[in-house]
Amino acid sequence: MKNTALYNAHLACGAKIVPFAGFNMPVQYEGVTVEHETVRNKLGLFDVSHMGEFWVKGPRALDFVQWVTSNDASRLFNGKVQYSCFPNDRGGIVDDLLVYRFAEDSYLLVVNAANIEKDWAWCNSQNKMGATLINASDDTSQLAIQGPLALKAMQKLTNTPVLDMEYYTFKILTFAGVENVLFSTTGYTGSGGCEIYFDHAHAMHIWEAVMEAGKEYGIKPVGLAARDTLRLEMGFCLYGNDIDDTTSPIEAGLGWITKFTDEKDFVNKAYILKHKTEGVTRKLVGFEMIDKGIPRHGYEITDAAGDQCGVVTSGTMGPSVKKAIGMGYVPPAFAKEGSEIFIRVRDKLLKAVVVKFPFYKV
Repeated sequence: MKNTALYNAHLACGAKIVPFAGFNMPVQYEGVTVEHETVRNKLGLFDVSHMGEFWVKGPRALDFVQWVTSNDASRLFNGKVQYSCFPNDRGGIVDDLLVYRFAEDSYLLVVNAANIEKDWAWCNSQNKMGATLINASDDTSQLAIQGPLALKAMQKLTNTPVLDMEYYTFKILTFAGVENVLFSTTGYTGSGGCEIYFDHAHAMHIWEAVMEAGKEYGIKPVGLAARDTLRLEMGFCLYGNDIDDTTSPIEAGLGWITKFTDEKDFVNKAYILKHKTEGVTRKLVGFEMIDKGIPRHGYEITDAAGDQCGVVTSGTMGPSVKKAIGMGYVPPAFAKEGSEIFIRVRDKLLKAVVVKFPFYKV
C-alpha cells in the first residue's frame, strides 16, 4: 500500500486509516456525520492525492481527447473544466474523469485512483493519433476544500481573485507562497469549494496553511466515508459502484456528457447511440426508503411480489436529508418518479419510492 505525502498529517489528526485504491487513506476523523455536516455548512479538507493525473500534449492532443472521451472537448476554452467518461469498446465505461484545457495543445485528465493503471493502459491503446501522454499521478498531490465557506477561506492564501470564479473553471496561481498551483472550482460534494493540485514537496506546508486559513470558519479534515455520503446525496455516480465496465453512459443517466455530434467521433459511438435512440433495458435511479432500513450495495431491488427487478449500487443514511437513500438499476417500467419498489434487506421486503436526483437540494 502507498501513502500520500500527507499520511503523517492524517495520523496527527486522529484519522482512522483504511486501504483504498492501493493507498492507506483516512476514512474518518471525528465521525462521518460531523464531517459531512461540516462540509455542508462550513468547509472541510480532503486529501485526494490518490487520484490520477494524465497530461495530453502536442498538436493532436484535442483529437485524442475527443476520441477517447464521451463529452465534446472542442467546447472547452483555456481555464475550463469538463466532466466526461472514457467509453469502452463494449458499450460500458472505463472510467469517469475531469478534462482540463490548458491550451490548444495541452490537456489534463484527472481519473479515479482505483483505475490509474487500467486508464493509463486504455489511453495508450487508443492513442492512434500520436498525442504525447504523460502520467503525472506519482508526482502530484491534490486537496479538495469543499463547502460554502471554502473559497472565502482560501482567498486568504492567494492574491489572485478566486471568490468570483465560475463553477468548473481553473487558474494557475501562487497559493500559500507556492507558485504554479492549479486552483480549480470543482468537487464531488455539491457544496461548492475548490480542488488544488501541486507537487508532493509542498503537501505538508499547504495542508497546514489551509487548516490555518480555515480555522476561523470551522474547518475540519474529512475522510472518505463522508466524501461518499456527500456525493450520494447529490446523486453523483461512484465508479465501481454505480458505473463500471458493464454500464452504458445512457443507462447511467450520463447522456448529458455523451455528445453525438457529426463533428465528434469517439470510442464505440455507434453502439452507444443505439442506446440513446432505441432505449435501454435498465436505468440508474435514485430512491428513498419508505420502510425503515438502510439499502446497501448489492441488495436486491424487487417488485411488490418479491421478484427481483434490479440491484442497489449505492445506499446510506443521508446525514443532511435525514433519510435512507440509494441508487440502483431497474427496468424502465420502474424508473419513473414515484414508482414503488422494494429493497430486500435480510429477507424482508422494505418499501421505497423512486425520486429525482439530487436527494439534497440547496
